[in-house]
Formats: sequence, C-alpha cells, structure tokens
Amino acid sequence: MAAPSRHVGHYIQRNSRILLNNFEQLWSHRNFGWTSALRQQAAEANKEPTDTIVIPRKKTWSKEAVLEALSSTVGRDPTAYPYNFQDDPFLSPRTVNEFKLCSLSKESGKSAAKFFINNNPKYFTTDFAEPHIPCLMPETVSLLLEDVSEEALKERVSLRKVTAAVEMYDQLLQSGTAVSMETTYDLLDLICLYCDKDPVEEGGAQSEDMEEPGEEVRQGLGKQGLGRQGLGRPRRASDIMKSSWKENNNAERIFNLLPERDTRCYSALIRGMVKHGAHAKAFSIYTDLLNNRLTADVHIFNALLTAAPDVRDKYHERWGLFAELLNQMSQQKVQPNLSTFNSVLKALRRCGSLAKTQAIHTLNEMKAMGIAPSLASYDHILNAFSKAASSSGAVSTDILQEVMSELEGTSFTCQDPDDVLFFSTAMKICLNNKDLELGYRVFNLVEHGENWRLLGPLHKQSFFYQCFFKLLCMMEHIDVVLTWYRKLVPSLYYPNIQCLQDLLQALDTDSRLDLLPTIWKDIRALGHDNKVELVEELLMLMARDKHSAEVQEAFAACALDIKNVTEADRRKTPMEWSTTSLSNITSLLLRANKTQEAWATLKLFKSKNRVPKEPLLEDFLSVCCSDGSSQRAVELVQLSAAFCLSDTAKLAKRTLAELDLTEEQRAVLSELESTGESSG
Repeated sequence: MAAPSRHVGHYIQRNSRILLNNFEQLWSHRNFGWTSALRQQAAEANKEPTDTIVIPRKKTWSKEAVLEALSSTVGRDPTAYPYNFQDDPFLSPRTVNEFKLCSLSKESGKSAAKFFINNNPKYFTTDFAEPHIPCLMPETVSLLLEDVSEEALKERVSLRKVTAAVEMYDQLLQSGTAVSMETTYDLLDLICLYCDKDPVEEGGAQSEDMEEPGEEVRQGLGKQGLGRQGLGRPRRASDIMKSSWKENNNAERIFNLLPERDTRCYSALIRGMVKHGAHAKAFSIYTDLLNNRLTADVHIFNALLTAAPDVRDKYHERWGLFAELLNQMSQQKVQPNLSTFNSVLKALRRCGSLAKTQAIHTLNEMKAMGIAPSLASYDHILNAFSKAASSSGAVSTDILQEVMSELEGTSFTCQDPDDVLFFSTAMKICLNNKDLELGYRVFNLVEHGENWRLLGPLHKQSFFYQCFFKLLCMMEHIDVVLTWYRKLVPSLYYPNIQCLQDLLQALDTDSRLDLLPTIWKDIRALGHDNKVELVEELLMLMARDKHSAEVQEAFAACALDIKNVTEADRRKTPMEWSTTSLSNITSLLLRANKTQEAWATLKLFKSKNRVPKEPLLEDFLSVCCSDGSSQRAVELVQLSAAFCLSDTAKLAKRTLAELDLTEEQRAVLSELESTGESSG
C-alpha cells in the first residue's frame, strides 16, 4: 500500500504544476495581470526542494551502551535484597547479623580469590569476558628481572616491592651505577607512601612485626583519643603502630644521599611524614626547603595545612599558622586547589569558636578563586557550625538550608575522600532539629542521579537511613511512615532495634496498633525476635488496651507465636522470660478466649521462677467464672497459694461465692481461705 500511494501523490503533484502553468499562460493571453502574491506562490511551486537529509553511515556506540539502555528502563525493586546478595537467593541475608556476615564473607572470598589468581597467573590466561574486564585477570606480582640494573629497580617500584626496591637501589650505588633522578624520585615516593614497609597484599597475611609509635605519635594519640580515622571509623592504636614514621628510615637516608634536592623530593618526604604522624618533623623539613631557596608545591602546603593543628595547642595559634601558610603560598605564587581549601576547612573543625567565622571566609575565598566546593567542603562547614551551635546551646538549620539551596538538582562525583560524610552529617542535623521538610530535601538529593554512590561505606549508609526513618517516625503520619518503611526495607536498609521501637511508638501515636502483628513478622524476619526490650514493648502495646474481637484474635495469635518462637529458640543468647512478658501474653490469650493456652502460659511462671501479678489472677478467675470452669478456678487459687500471694484468700472467697463446686473443692478452697487470712 505504501508504494502505490507514494506514486499517486507524485502524479498529483506533477499534474498540479502543469495545470498551474497552463492556467497562467491562458490568463496572460487575456491581458489579466498576476498579483505579486500569486506569482510568488507559483514560483515556489515550480521550485524543486533542495534540502537533503544526510544519513550517517555508522554511529559508534560504547560496548556498554546496550546494558546502560536496558538499565535505564528499570528502577530499584524495594522488595528485593541489595544487588550484591542476589547471586544465590538461598544465601540472601534476611537478618542484620546475616547481612554483616554475608558482606564480610563475600569480601573475604574476593580477596582470597585475587590473592590466589595473582600468585598463580599461569592458570588464568584465558579471557572469556566481552568486553574485557581488567580486574578479573591476574596482575603481575612476581619479579621478572633479577640482574642489578635500573630497569630491575623500576620493576620493583612499579610492583610496590618496597624492601626489594631499596635493596636494589643500594646494590646499584655499591656497584657504582648511577641511578637517574626520575627513578630515585619514584623510589622515594614509594617509600614515603608505605612508610618504608611492604604494603599488605590483598588477601595475604598481615605482618606481625609492628614498630612502636614515636613520641610525637603517642602524644597525638593521647590528645585525640578516638578521633575520626579514614571514613569515620574510630581510630585504633593498632592503626597508628602500623603506620608510624620511624626515625632515620630509608626515606630520610635516600633523601640525604641525593646530590641535588628539588621540590619533588621535599614534597615526597613531607607528605610521607604528615601521612604517618611525624608532623613536627614535616615542618622542620619545610623550613630546610625554604633555607635552600626552593619553592614548595601545592601538595606540600596541603600536607602542612592538614598537620597544622597537631603542632599548635591553642585555637588562635592554629589559625595563625593557617594564615601564615596561606600567605606563603601567595608569596611563592602557588595556586591552591580544592584539597587546599578542604584541608583548611577540615583543620578549622579543631579550632573551637574560630571555626564558625573563619569557615565562611574560607568558603568565600574559595568561590572567589573559581574553585567549586565539593561535598567534603560543605561537610566540614556543617560540622564547624554544629559544634559552635552545640557549645552555645542553640542548634539551627539555617546553614544547611543555604547549602541545600546551592546543591539541589546537582549530580556529584567523588573529589575528596571525605565527600562520603556529607549526607550522613546533613541528615543527622535534620533529625536533631526535627526538620522533616529539610530531611526530604536531603533524601531527594541522594536519589538524584547517582549521588547515592556518595553515601559511603555500609555503616554510613545505615546511619543515613536510620536518621531519615527516625525523623519520619517522629514527624510524619503513620501511613506515610509505613510507605517509606516498605520502600527502604530490606532493599536499602536493615533496621536495628531502635528503629523498630520508633516504628512501634509511631503506631501507638496514630492509634494503629492493629498493625502490630504485621510488624512482629518483620521483627522475626530481621532476627530481632530475641531482643527483650523490643519484644516486651510489642507485648505491652498489644496488652495495654482492649480492642475489637477481630483485633484481639490477631493479638492472641501474635502472642502465641512469640511464646512458641522463644521456647523453640536454640541460639546462644535466647530471650529470657520476664514477669511482664508472661503477664501480657496471658492477658492477650484470655481476651481472645484461649483459656487452655493462657493456662499453659501461666504455668511458665513457676518453671521460670517468676511471680504473677495479682490483677492477672483476678482476670483469669473472671474468665473461669464466666465459663463455669470450677476445676480451673480451684487450680488457680492453689497456684496463687503456691506463690504465697496476699490475694489468695480473696480469690478463694470469690470462687466459693460465684461457682458451683463439689464438696471436695469447697473443702480445699475453705482451707486455702483460712490459711490466707491467717497469714495475712
């Protein structure tokens, strides 16, 4: 159909042009003039189209283009577990402990596999991956050159063999072979980076020989205590012992052997000293650089700015040292970069009340120089303002509001190691100030593009979602809270005990206690069914008030499930029954007319060395009286007497008055009544 229609249209267009030309000639013979509009229309009709469409022969696509296109068509499944646990559905973690164990196991397995592949490369020569994935192929970790030469030294440096590289360098010097300055600088960089020690190979055993930390490092440890190390991990003494700078090590020895020293060798030594805790000595080497009439580079100043708070005790002295270093940068015409300003902002967090004012000045100077702040820059500013606000007793979100106004709708890439700390810090401020709207803005920024990649390691991700969910439970309606709960768990977040308790309190606040049995199923699935405080709060909320028969039936089934799960628990730390828990379970079973199960639970008081409360026995007796269970009522009074409760006589008297009893039962109750009255 398409081809005939095209031909018909072509003939119609051609015939219309012929007809128009003939019509024009006819009217010209009759001496009638054309108007300008009609002549223009006729000229356009006679003119053939000249615009052509150029079709490219071939478009080059990346090898991942198809995968990226397919990935863009689907979103995150909130009911699925995280992607790194979906290899085997049977092994997907369903509890917090399983999540931690599975994560550590997978990382350990990857490290072990990489160690084996790198040490046995001859067995892994075939590359099946398309496109090629370099990280799946073995790396060259063995030395190929054994002769004493500069090429062998370069090989050892490239393979990060610190000890072997130093030995080769010494052999070259002893043999009288000259080593180029470029190779010597590379060796010095390697030694300073790893503090004159071979780096721990991934998957290999760690070395046990640790050097004692120097006096400067010990003082720093004593002052800082549990400071922030790496990505927010508490600082450990073992970390400092492994990375302490040793006096007169190979880096200093090679540095002193250099015939000529320039900025690069000074930069390597100073950065190594700062990295490994020798802050005062780094400033001494910098003074030596100035005495030799050399100019420092931006990396030297960045390292010194980081170390400045450790060589000054008072806040104003620290800021004075910052200003002096920045002035020297200006005098030496060294252009600062993002790391320079981030080093200043990070160090300002240790300057007390000065941090708040100087941080804003630093940020303005940063923007004036055309350097865009990273997330780490804003994180340091937020921390500076938060500390100042907490010391004054007034916490405000004004600074975070301004930061969010600048960042909203922006996609970020990691430019600084501390970039991953911003989102957790921002959400913590929202929680402390109970600012729900601002919390939504921070969360939306995380969801924008691939900003979620900057949430940081697992514990930082968990902290971010914990703060956000706690804020929702405090400020949002319960229906919205439950919507977010289903969206976040378990695909993004495994809630801890505190978050589940916040959810229970939110249900209580909005009078939606009918959903408690559903929450109990999640508590079981998350492995928190042995947490005493959580289970007791759940039982307390169910047993506190009376509800409709349907709800009471669901509560009773939930209470019975809690009882069965606890009794069948074979874990190392099973939940211990308390008097409150057993009382609440018994009350819930009684309200649902499950008398037999309630009586079995009541017997647990004796076996668990717990004493029931008297109102519980009175409620149980009321159920027995309404059901006409005389024998059960007698046994209840006997149980009360066994616990030596003061209400035994009262229970016996009430049973005698309200139930039809046999003579034997009356005799037993009369004796219990008289015994109770005499003991009372």
